[in-house]
Amino acid sequence: MKICMILGTRPEIIKFCSIIRECQRLKLDYFILHTGQHYSYNMDRVFFEQLELPEPKFNLDVGSGSHGEQTGTMIKEIEAILLFQRPDFVLVEGDTNTVLAGAIAASKLGIKVAHVEAGLRSYDRTMPEEINRVLADHSSDFLFAPTETSKHILLKEGIDSKKIFVVGNTIVDAVFQNLRIAASKSQALENLHLKEGKFVLATAHRAENVDNKEKFSGLIQGLQKVQDYFGLPVIYPIHPRARKQLDVFGIQSLGLSLIAPLDYLSFLLLQKTSMLVLTDSGGVQEETCILKVPCVTLRENTERPETIDVGSNILAGTDPNRILNAAIEMSSLERNWKNPFGKGDSGEKIISILLEEGC
Repeated sequence: MKICMILGTRPEIIKFCSIIRECQRLKLDYFILHTGQHYSYNMDRVFFEQLELPEPKFNLDVGSGSHGEQTGTMIKEIEAILLFQRPDFVLVEGDTNTVLAGAIAASKLGIKVAHVEAGLRSYDRTMPEEINRVLADHSSDFLFAPTETSKHILLKEGIDSKKIFVVGNTIVDAVFQNLRIAASKSQALENLHLKEGKFVLATAHRAENVDNKEKFSGLIQGLQKVQDYFGLPVIYPIHPRARKQLDVFGIQSLGLSLIAPLDYLSFLLLQKTSMLVLTDSGGVQEETCILKVPCVTLRENTERPETIDVGSNILAGTDPNRILNAAIEMSSLERNWKNPFGKGDSGEKIISILLEEGC
């Protein structure tokens, strides 16, 4: 049995960690195809090195472009590799254009598609990720749902229950496995002169926030209010594109600690040791839940409702006062919620199911 893992963004590398390691442990025949959706492979090489993962066998370096251009290019390039390699299973993870391209290319060739993190829905079709999730789910043969909630969503959409497997989320595996590496390798706290529990961590990167002047301005004002109220530094690792938008819109970020993007291990360590995290990232909502760190989501919706249900997360949008009030509410919480995303054995479960089906 041959397995192909298709990834193209840094969150996908992280969430594929445990599946790759399980393939290594069992000495399975597998290969990694990196599309280079957001970055060239050379920029992502440090992720593979830090996380002690094997290098991809194929690197497409597709780069940025319109959704149609990027996805179409990837479908063409992926198809050629799949025709040459002829894997039995193609694994994709999440909701990126890489996921959609991989699922379409494989399904058109009659290769079985396994979608890791299936069944997530924000019910906001203005988000390109929502379109990718739905189309990938409905073209997959194996849908690895992280929770019973996501399984129920898939069943409501008419997907055969025999295709759905609740396995938890591989982000739990990644957090547990990589936190040990981070503790031994990262000097993030020392380098940034931070003390555990004495800072707030923030991220904002989604187009609906950083490309909208009103929303981005409100978000930044909200972070400033949080910093003023708690008297603690707000650390915001900001992507160059988001930083550029601050200049384009003329938004002042006075007082906030805007720093360069961090490597994954450093960012993971900062999440674990922060007092509070404010974010518009889906993955960060999951990671903070697992790490028992309160989270404020800078959006009006989430495809991770489980974090809301267990009380680790709250929606605040981009209104400055709502952000402050949400931060105050979450900062006083007892960090005793239950992690809804599994025990950290999702990678093992996924490979076990594929091995059973492939025999």
